Amino acid sequence: MSRLPRSTAEAQGLSDAALDSFVGALNDGQPEIQTVMLMRHGHVVLEEEWAPYRLTDRHLLFSVSKSFTSTAVGLAIDAGLLTIDDPVISFFTADELPETISDNLAAMKVRHLLTMTTGHSQDTVEALSRDRRMVKMFLGLEVQHEPGTVFVYNSGATYMLSAIVQRVTGERLLDYLRPRLFEPLGATEATWQVSKEDITVGGWGLSINTESLACFGQLLLQHGEWDGKQLVPAEWYEAATSKQVPNDQEANPDWHQGYGFQFWRGRHNTYRGDGAFGQFCLVFPEYDAVLIVTSATTDMQAILNTVWDYLLPALEGKDVPPVARPEKLELPAPSGSAPAAGDGQTYRITADNAAGLAAVRIDPDGTATFGIRDMGDDGGTHDLVCAAGDWQERSAPGTMPGAADDASLETGIRVVTSAYADGDALVATIRWVETPFVAVLTCRVADGAMTVDAKLNVSFGPTEFTVVSEPMSHS
Repeated sequence: MSRLPRSTAEAQGLSDAALDSFVGALNDGQPEIQTVMLMRHGHVVLEEEWAPYRLTDRHLLFSVSKSFTSTAVGLAIDAGLLTIDDPVISFFTADELPETISDNLAAMKVRHLLTMTTGHSQDTVEALSRDRRMVKMFLGLEVQHEPGTVFVYNSGATYMLSAIVQRVTGERLLDYLRPRLFEPLGATEATWQVSKEDITVGGWGLSINTESLACFGQLLLQHGEWDGKQLVPAEWYEAATSKQVPNDQEANPDWHQGYGFQFWRGRHNTYRGDGAFGQFCLVFPEYDAVLIVTSATTDMQAILNTVWDYLLPALEGKDVPPVARPEKLELPAPSGSAPAAGDGQTYRITADNAAGLAAVRIDPDGTATFGIRDMGDDGGTHDLVCAAGDWQERSAPGTMPGAADDASLETGIRVVTSAYADGDALVATIRWVETPFVAVLTCRVADGAMTVDAKLNVSFGPTEFTVVSEPMSHS
């Protein structure tokens, strides 16, 4: 159900031809675009989905989640539950703190977590993900610099903000935000990963759909006001989206314009929440506009460059370079001949791998079944079936390749699959369409073993690897 009013582009001062060129440029670019929504003057003027992706599906937002965590901190501060200058160590118990508290750890305040100036020399999240007690691990890490002096992007800092919100409210972050943010915005589909110590991970892991993220962007643009009510203090969003600290050492031009409270400043007086592999909630205060993009890319700057080259001129009322827009926006299933008959045997894969492959079976009808390991410690697997033809919809637990293994989703995710033959190989494609992740698995049987050459489009680990099955099982 639509929550935002729709309008023609022309009625909101934009050219249809310019927006068509913007969509065409996104479609022609190297980054794979999955959904787009543009708001102008409070109205949706552009909404597109590249099939099999859907605007209505939840989408894993990665670090866009941080901006929602910032919102929760602002609400807790407004409720008098903490202040921005409270020491971080004041929220935690003696058994969570190190035996010796360094001067730098003692000096670390909530504001340093918000601005990524904790004093650590690198992101702490990798160290945290190796331990069940992530709070204790964070507090035990060496703080090399005086807090407030050095910007280092640090997802572990956001995890600590979530932990603090949970301590002062008695609720996990998602539960705290549901009645205060998500339900008023209509984002009732929201899910958020939870750590093994039962804390919403905060810095990543939030999944909502494209329109819900557009509602959040519009809330930012309206300084926290929604449907006549002030959901979030205007002063909080004014501070959070302003430049609080410099980040000049960042390489890409849109990542060294300053950092707020879990928001990035950008060129052209914009600010945004952004997440790995091209998830964007981009706000244009001067043009009363919000742009949402979900995508799959390792070159996030390329998407912003397309925005500056094609959308910004449209917002300014200038000419936009013409680019043809395709009649249909889609990411079609790979085409090829039907896979050859398999032997129906199950080939077990015991080696750890980034796709979570545990088993492969190719049946006499050419259908392949992949056993995928579930996240978590129970050792379970689930099956994904890949057959010839167009995308076929499947369902899977909250498991995906290349994702962090220190958290779990409470619900399953939508998946589409397809397969074709390449010589003697079966090539299967799996799209976890509520995420950016895509796996292409090329499978061959020889000498009683299955070899799988895997390619992932994006990943926090390796994107290409080969696994070979154990000796054939007749199960």
